[in-house]
Amino acid sequence: MFSIYLSKEILYYFCFVAALFGAAMGSFLNCAAWRIARGESFLTGRSRCPACGHPLGPVDLLPVLGWLLRRGRCHYCGAPVAPRYVLTECACAALTVLCLLRFDLSALCLRNYVFLCCLFCLSLVDLDSFIIPDGCLLLPALAWFAALPWCGLSARETVVHVLSALLCGGAMLALALLMDKLLQKESLGGGDIKLFALVALYLGPVGFLFALFFSCVLGLLFAAATRRGTGTPFPFGPAIAAACTCMLLFGQGLTAWYLSLLGL
Repeated sequence: MFSIYLSKEILYYFCFVAALFGAAMGSFLNCAAWRIARGESFLTGRSRCPACGHPLGPVDLLPVLGWLLRRGRCHYCGAPVAPRYVLTECACAALTVLCLLRFDLSALCLRNYVFLCCLFCLSLVDLDSFIIPDGCLLLPALAWFAALPWCGLSARETVVHVLSALLCGGAMLALALLMDKLLQKESLGGGDIKLFALVALYLGPVGFLFALFFSCVLGLLFAAATRRGTGTPFPFGPAIAAACTCMLLFGQGLTAWYLSLLGL
């Protein structure tokens, strides 16, 4: 099988191409998230300035460079363009390169990249609207099953992952219902519960437990950083997505490090 690690030249070339592709994907995902959060279709219509509504030209649509060349402002109305655009493009570029380096050129890389892109998109939507779109959960679930013949999982491992999704999703639902009753308010959204089930499908039971722990820590840090008071809702999806991304890309190292702290 062809590998990016055959030589340094091949490795650098594919990393460069992956970074360009990732930046373009970040631009698309940002646009898609913005439209989904506002109930618009991201499959039709040209990209436009959020302030004046003018369709964007080719230079404006250049990932990262378009924002820098326009000095962070709309070319047509002069309104400032949020740094979120260039930051998401850079972040998605880095994510694409990391996925390639971790999984090489393989069906596993493609499957996990679909998952990472959907995690990225649903995080942006959740930050804007406190909603996790079902499409961002259904697509990676379908990708997981479609890639089974090429991902090297045995029949037993496949069953374990599927059961993990069902059991972990059910456990999170039961916990959410219990906390709702005790607190007399919604403690965990339905989208978060379905996302946790998807995380268990990809990571398995052990990976899910670590992702659950990390997501709670990240959620608390996010709440503290944004100074949200007790009882104030905050989007939990980005914390779950970030924890799952870390486990997917660096799970083995993180697990070994954490267990070493416990002397195991």
